[in-house]
Order: sequence, then structure tokens, then C-alpha cells
Amino acid sequence: MQDPSLLRLVCFITAFILCALWEHRAPRKTLTQNKWFRWGNNFSLMAVNSVLLATLIPVAAFQAALIAEQNQWGLFNNITLPFEITVFLCVVLLDLAIYTQHLVFHRIPLLWKLHRVHHADLDIDVTTGTRFHPIEMILSMLIKVALIFVLGVPALAVVIFEVVLNVSAMFNHSNARLPLWFDKQLRKVIVTPDMHRVHHSVIVKETHSNFGFFLSVWDIWFNTYRAQPKLGHDKVSIGVPEIRDGKEQRLDKLITQPFRYNEKPNN
Repeated sequence: MQDPSLLRLVCFITAFILCALWEHRAPRKTLTQNKWFRWGNNFSLMAVNSVLLATLIPVAAFQAALIAEQNQWGLFNNITLPFEITVFLCVVLLDLAIYTQHLVFHRIPLLWKLHRVHHADLDIDVTTGTRFHPIEMILSMLIKVALIFVLGVPALAVVIFEVVLNVSAMFNHSNARLPLWFDKQLRKVIVTPDMHRVHHSVIVKETHSNFGFFLSVWDIWFNTYRAQPKLGHDKVSIGVPEIRDGKEQRLDKLITQPFRYNEKPNN
């Protein structure tokens, strides 16, 4: 299987354009900050992450899957199942792993300081789905590579999962409106923008809920699901209580935030 970098890039650009147009045509919530200032810094952070990952971790998820297959490492390389079922199970298990990782990054104070950069965005829109601290991105990639080795995830499953993860992150962070009846049905299976917006509420109990990125069933099954923000989607305040200065949205501030704010998460 060929390197999927171009496919991922095309899917990313397509999903971003569609979600950005959707936000523009049917906004769910009035933004409070300068959009272009936020977008510029969020995308700059994404660029820094891309360079660091390419430089520091030469074995990315796709290459890890090829290595695992060549050496017959991992569970699914040592059991006999139809290939389609293996791919399906691996995509589901990787999504469960992302849910678990997300919950852990909220529960452990040191990891929360890193993940809080994502939550410190004072608005939530399609670019928030790309905004993560570089150290968190490196840790996430290392965890993903280790899991691929342990499970023996096929390369095709890795490609499907990474495309789904990128697209769903932009979809569920979108500041866009779905018909309420459709949202109600869709969130039974996948995370919708209204469902994930609760997770970005400044209210602590809401921040520590709705951890899913793609499948919503994990929150429902593991009792971390919260249906709506207490103040409603129009009035919910986005972000974290201790970081409210608009200057903290600058790239240099985003990178240094974990080392300048010491507040621990409240469970």
C-alpha cells in the first residue's frame, strides 16, 4: 500500500472547506473573538506540530503498521480473521483508545496542562479541531504507534482511522447548526457539534464530559455523556476559567501556556 499522505491532505482540505462553508452559512453560536486572529494562530500551531512530528518521530502510524505486518507483531497479525472484520475491529479499537487517552489527559494534572491548550480557545469552530500543544501531539503519536504494534493494526485500518479522525475532529468542532431532530438521532452513533460543544464549556463538570471524537457510544456506555450545556448553546461560555485573556491565543502564548498556568483539573 502506498503512503497515504496525499490522500490525508486532500481529505483534510476538503473537510475543512466544507465545514468552514457550513459554519458561514449556518452558524450555531455567535463568536466572541476575532476570527482571523484565532485562525492564524491555530493554523500556525498546527504547522509547528507537523514539522515537529515529521522531525522527531520518523516512524508514523502508517509506517508502524507496515513494520508490524512485516514482522508479524501484534494480536491481529497472529490470529485468523477475515481481513474486513480485522480492519473494522481495529478502527473501532483505535477510536476507543482515543476516547480513553482523552479521558486520561483530563484526569492527570500534568497531562491536563498540555491538553488545556486545546480547551483554552475562547471560541470553538473548525480550527479548534487542529489546535493541540506540540508535546501532546508527540505523546499521542507515540501512544498510537505503540498501540499499532501491540494490536497489529493493518495499514488500511490506520489510513481509514486517521482520515475519519481528522474529518470528525473538524466536523464536531464546527460552529455549525444541525436540525435538532437530526442531531438527536446522529449523536446516538457519532459525536455531533452540539454534543462536543458541551465538552468545551467553561463549566468544569461539562468540560470533563463527552470525551468521544468519532463514536459517541463510549460516552454513553461509560457514563461520561452530557446531553446539553446548562446555559444552552447560545449562552455557553467556551474555554477554561483561568485563561480568559485574548492575548493567550497568540502562538507563543499557546506553546508556553502549560508552563505558566498551574491550576489542576477539577473532577
